[in-house]
Amino acid sequence: MSARKIRSALISVYHKDGLDEIVQELHRQGVQIYSTGGTQKFIAQLDIPVTAVEDITSYPSILDGRVKTLHPAVFGGILARREPDHLDQLKEYKLPEIDLVIVDLYPFEETVATTNEESAIIEKIDIGGISLIRAAAKNYKDVVVVPSRAEYALFLEILKEKEGTLDLTDRREMARRAFKVSSNYDIAIFNYFNEGTTDIAFKYSIHRSDILRYGENPHQSGVFFGDFDAVFDKLNGKDISYNNLVDIDAAVQIMRELRIGDPAFAILKHTNTCGLAVRSTLKEAWDAALECDNVSAFGGIFICNTSVDLATAEAINELFYEVLIAPDFDEDALALLKTKKKRILLKLKDYAIGSRSFRSLLNGVVEQDTDMRQETIADLDTVTEVAPTPEQVSDLLFASIAVKHLKSNAIALVKNKQLIGMGCGQPSRVDALKQAINKAKAFGFDLDGAVMASDAFFPFPDCVEIADQQGIKAVIQPGGSIKDKDSIAYCDGHGMAMVMTGHRHFKH
Repeated sequence: MSARKIRSALISVYHKDGLDEIVQELHRQGVQIYSTGGTQKFIAQLDIPVTAVEDITSYPSILDGRVKTLHPAVFGGILARREPDHLDQLKEYKLPEIDLVIVDLYPFEETVATTNEESAIIEKIDIGGISLIRAAAKNYKDVVVVPSRAEYALFLEILKEKEGTLDLTDRREMARRAFKVSSNYDIAIFNYFNEGTTDIAFKYSIHRSDILRYGENPHQSGVFFGDFDAVFDKLNGKDISYNNLVDIDAAVQIMRELRIGDPAFAILKHTNTCGLAVRSTLKEAWDAALECDNVSAFGGIFICNTSVDLATAEAINELFYEVLIAPDFDEDALALLKTKKKRILLKLKDYAIGSRSFRSLLNGVVEQDTDMRQETIADLDTVTEVAPTPEQVSDLLFASIAVKHLKSNAIALVKNKQLIGMGCGQPSRVDALKQAINKAKAFGFDLDGAVMASDAFFPFPDCVEIADQQGIKAVIQPGGSIKDKDSIAYCDGHGMAMVMTGHRHFKH
């Protein structure tokens, strides 16, 4: 018989919000309710009859509540198949059948997020609750399981609609959800204990997911596993696509490095920064960023580090873009920007960059530390006879941020905290430099006095020679080539300044 009437229920939950409606509906349908501890008190306060689990186990809650439901009288009633042999054993040992199990686990992940006190964290590892969930899910052919408060609303809807008689499809779906809850819970606990060990294991549990407008191309479907709403308030526009999301991530990563200080604006296209500038006002920063490459900016991703005012919004609104990201929007600016209904407007709540990053490769996954390093003045080792001026140092540090967020091989040319040329994704560093120079000239920039950043060392002096011929007089690079001395010698022979950081920023 696939459809089974719920006649008895065991309820033991941490979060009780939303439970009252379920309990009242169960009572209306004449269901016998068993419960424990705080949940039992909650139900009793609703003037609904409830039987303490101790009355069927003959044992009180012991060990500071660590052991309440772990007893054959409970698990026998859950795990018994509704077949003669098992039912006869229940009768022999006077154990009740339990048709419904409602559990909401101790908040382990929330506790880890809010405290470092190990004793408090350990006490939030649920034992009885997780066992109840697994037992009920295993016996889904006869038992219904509600494994978390996230399923309260769904279960209540089914309970009312079907008057407590759920079919096999309903019960199996709830079991599927139960094992999702239990597996996520176990992974969170494992990761807590595994942190700082040498045991390498790829185990992640992400509870939220959003269906994307499409994948990398329209014929591909896509899903984002993560909590987009924790990072952004979406204020306007169409649904997010895979490519939008990849570009948004790249935009947040670069602006994270410029979030403090004068107004900054970045324009990205296909994850690469094609416009970047810092100025005294946001409108000036926008104008300078757009000057870098006003062609590639069409259909791009825009991001800034301060509230968008009306003057900036009016300028932005003249250009087609996919996404605009800002920590805030002035009221009149937002009203104007929202007149373009499909344009995506995101209010950035948190520069949420995970300390670990991963991507799929071949038949597996690679995981690594996220490149969180940002060079400071203290990291700059002047290796040439000529030292950079204070103005050049400022531009060199700005250029090191710009080049870090371009695809390798990458070169960034900067002048007065404005990206005036960029070359990226090239098979050679010389090609990247030539691309950067050509772009700068195409948009009318004078390279005399500019600085150059490279995302990796120069194996030959050719790049500094080409840069010198264009009037570039200061260079920042990680160093580390066995032929570093050749590039240094060229700089010394031509009055150029070079600093090395000792850290490479490849981006593939």
